[in-house]
Amino acid sequence: MVYDYEYFKKQVFALTSIDLNAYKEKQMKRRIDTLIAKHKIEGYDKYVQGLKDDKELFEEFVNYITINVSEFYRNPDQWKMLDEQIFPELIQKFGKNLKIWSAACSTGDEPYSLVMALSKHVPLNQIKIIATDLDKQVIAKAKVGLYNAKSIASVPEEFKKKYFTQVGPSYKISDEIKARVEFKEHNLLKDTYPSDCHLIVCRNVLIYFTEEAKDEVFVKFQKNLKPGGFLFIGSTEQIINHRDIGYSRKSSFFYEKV
Repeated sequence: MVYDYEYFKKQVFALTSIDLNAYKEKQMKRRIDTLIAKHKIEGYDKYVQGLKDDKELFEEFVNYITINVSEFYRNPDQWKMLDEQIFPELIQKFGKNLKIWSAACSTGDEPYSLVMALSKHVPLNQIKIIATDLDKQVIAKAKVGLYNAKSIASVPEEFKKKYFTQVGPSYKISDEIKARVEFKEHNLLKDTYPSDCHLIVCRNVLIYFTEEAKDEVFVKFQKNLKPGGFLFIGSTEQIINHRDIGYSRKSSFFYEKV
């Protein structure tokens, strides 16, 4: 049997439900080959066996291929627009009980930022954010809620003082913010999406997907938004065919369901 990358992709899907075909092959194969070399393992078959036998190796692998670069209020200008235009418009249309989904939420920086930003418009006890990620390790980190100074650099001062406590060199987010977020494991390429959302936030994740996989996800997002709801994407992304799939472009990173 040929233990090539095609074999490896099938084995990974069987083990994790992660479909590596949806990622840009050259980029992902290079990342995986580097990881295998680091452990001085020879060949994909032996690495697959290692993933089956060694829990730590398996968790390291999942953590490594699910890209986790995250920070609070990433691209502050976009959060300013969310605060000054998008939230007021959504509240005007739908009231204060907004259904918000932070997809591929990584270590929780984004859903916690959403809670803080929305708390300027809605009482904290009325806020509920659904936050999902493929990687259970980053969800575990998100639930702990401990961040370094660089992660929280863009948090507005009022929120830093109010919602963070310094613990050694790190900063712990308050339980009252944590209580507003519900974390779940979720695979964007195969699991059912939360329906009737008013706002879906998915930023700087789909850049790693193929064009076909990206399109599939954008279509699913559109189907699971309420008409008049918004999709908030990353500054490195754009939806070229947004009109064809039922969005109008509010700005380069906010798309409204028509």
